[in-house]
Amino acid sequence: MKPFEVPEQLEKKLIARRGRLHAYESFEGSATALVVIDMQNFFIRDGEQMAAPAAREIVPNINRLAAAVREAGGLVAWVQAEAADPAKDDWGPMLELFHAEARKRRYASLGRHGEGFKLWSELDVKPSDATVVKRRYSAFIQGASDLEEVLRRRGIETVLITGVATNVCCESTGRDCMMRGFRTIMVSDANASFSEAEHEAALLNFITYFGDVQSTEDVVARLAVQAPAAEVA
Repeated sequence: MKPFEVPEQLEKKLIARRGRLHAYESFEGSATALVVIDMQNFFIRDGEQMAAPAAREIVPNINRLAAAVREAGGLVAWVQAEAADPAKDDWGPMLELFHAEARKRRYASLGRHGEGFKLWSELDVKPSDATVVKRRYSAFIQGASDLEEVLRRRGIETVLITGVATNVCCESTGRDCMMRGFRTIMVSDANASFSEAEHEAALLNFITYFGDVQSTEDVVARLAVQAPAAEVA
């Protein structure tokens, strides 16, 4: 995965509008959440219907971000997509995107008890982290999940979006996150998609209209500055 770069012309437009390239240059660690989208076997493991091999490359960055967010006093939330039984699923337009056999395969793996539903084994998940199950691309739309309630209970203001796929569930969740009133950052090298073109297009669109895009290095550095004062003293 190549480093994400904002084209010069777009950078000029963003700076003219914002006064700077990055909308969110600082954030309170204890009011920050790392939201990890769909880092499950179904979207990573070879042979799965919707596997994006590039998702394996971002695992170290996600783990690094998780450690930094915890250290800063923030929240880590692991979001898992769940496929409903096709015979009972009320998401008709989604079902029409798959033929009958593909729908069965999707449910068999991504249903609550399927192997595809499980988080990728190399992720550093801690007992203190939150886990959320979602049933739509965006975790924020009505009836999709309780992610918003989880974040509000913790007083979260800034949300870091990571996971797979950049241009599908990550971008969908990130857009709605911003429109629900959270400062939203997509972490460029902690998101992955099915192609570099899809990944880059989603990030460019997001930084232009919806929020900010920063690298893992940038986020970790800013979180370090915002470490809880009581622990530093």
